[in-house]
Amino acid sequence: MALMLKNARLVDPQVGLDEVADVLIRDGRIVEVGHDLAMEKGVERDLAGKVVVPGLVDMHVHLREPGQEQKEDIASGTRAAAHGGFTAVCAMPNTAPVIDNALGVEYVKARAEAVGKCRVHVAGACSQGLKGEVLSEMGDMVAHGAVAFTDDGHGVQDAGMMRRVMDYASQFGRTVMVHCQDDSLVGDGQVNEGVASTRLGMLGWPAEGEEVEVARDIALCRLTGCPLHVQHVTTARGLELVRAAKAEGLPVTCEVTPHHLFLTEDDIDDTYDTSLKVNPPLRTAADAEALMAALADGTVDAVATDHAPHTDWEKDREFELAPFGMVGLETALSLMLTNLVAPGKIGYDRLVELMAVAPRAILKVEPVRLEAGSVADLTVIDPEAAWTVERDGFCSKAGNSGFLGAELKGRATDVYVGGYATLEEGAIVE
Repeated sequence: MALMLKNARLVDPQVGLDEVADVLIRDGRIVEVGHDLAMEKGVERDLAGKVVVPGLVDMHVHLREPGQEQKEDIASGTRAAAHGGFTAVCAMPNTAPVIDNALGVEYVKARAEAVGKCRVHVAGACSQGLKGEVLSEMGDMVAHGAVAFTDDGHGVQDAGMMRRVMDYASQFGRTVMVHCQDDSLVGDGQVNEGVASTRLGMLGWPAEGEEVEVARDIALCRLTGCPLHVQHVTTARGLELVRAAKAEGLPVTCEVTPHHLFLTEDDIDDTYDTSLKVNPPLRTAADAEALMAALADGTVDAVATDHAPHTDWEKDREFELAPFGMVGLETALSLMLTNLVAPGKIGYDRLVELMAVAPRAILKVEPVRLEAGSVADLTVIDPEAAWTVERDGFCSKAGNSGFLGAELKGRATDVYVGGYATLEEGAIVE
């Protein structure tokens, strides 16, 4: 099938492109990028006023399948991803059963192929059952397509075990993505330790509970040479550790989430909204400012949602009993456009680096560029689309968003995966 996207602003810093032009697509790949292009037959879309970028990738998503389909499944999760403008996601392995062997990898790939509305890359667990004790079947998972390894949701507590994980992952050329959490410091913490924990009368979760393990894993990266990706950094000091590792030349990258950028501990009030209970917790306003500055200066490599859907009944409990996490696939792009791009804090070029270029590079999957020969995974953005975040507007099964009621400007209107639309004019293509 031939497809022509006309008159859109094309932005791709990888090829130095930022201009109004046309894109011709055939058989899943870009054939030509230029002005006043024509084709003999096919589908033509006039995208005047829209922005076309390489397809967005969310490298940190919980699809919950297998085993927790009441929260989300691959069908609903990938629809939420496409609705949010994503052409690909990386599924975390903390499912039930845990994805710690080739069978789990193949299951997710097969389900995504059958029911998915975007590409699904699979991350395998570092340890069997996420227990941090015995290595997972890493080589077998790589052979079946695992793109990275993580015990997300848990920090590997034993340093010797973490060294073993990184030694093995480096043999297979895979990045280890780490959830930095020292359980002996975090304990039963619920919110950021300090003003918030005191004001709310809840057990505190110190910043050091994250930073100690960030420092340890950077040291192990230095020891093993294994590429290290620090998931959901939340503190200014954690960023300084990453910044120093990069300056040293270590293969260290990191991500931040929209909720840690645009929400803080101050947003948790006496209503005890459990949608704001996340892991790691919302930090101080100063930490959020540091995250935004690090986005602009290049310390932060990627924006990822840590999309963590839960059922209403799970979240509709006392704060201490509710599970950690919030959904994010359908709000991430709009939050970035509203809070960072529109005010001029970052440009579209930096947005593309954070949400399309770097995630693919870290996961070591095929790059997507707005040039001839590239796979046609594309996201189309309407920068003027104004909308309000509402529960009934989600494609996700879950509604545990900390941004309900937020008025945002800019969102994805169309998504193309391999040249075929999965989102068109804001609606999922069935």
